[in-house]
Amino acid sequence: VQLQASGGGLVQAGGSLRLSCAASGSNYKMAWFREVPGKEREFVAALRWSGGTTWYADSVKGRFTISGGNGKRTVYLQMNNLKPDDTAVYYCAADLPPSRHIINTAENGYDLWGRGTQVTVSS
Repeated sequence: VQLQASGGGLVQAGGSLRLSCAASGSNYKMAWFREVPGKEREFVAALRWSGGTTWYADSVKGRFTISGGNGKRTVYLQMNNLKPDDTAVYYCAADLPPSRHIINTAENGYDLWGRGTQVTVSS
């Protein structure tokens, strides 16, 4: 299974971007994390296909929306009202069979990581 992320770019504060991540195989859940140089990778949002449960970091609640499609193999991250603090490299991740990790909002809940996509928000 591979993950292919796209949709990053440069946007002004207050603007919007939509990230996409396509998995080439089945998975239990997918998520977005982000990383800034010199800081640890942090959780952004996750979607578990069973039941459609979602999780969000407090810093993005009300601004970002995670959704899915394409037979539970593509996840989107709609990012609205972007702030300069949202500037980071965004990574998508997937929890693959047979793992089904209990953890949903940390790196150890995921087995596969895609290449990052840069999001830059100018002030």
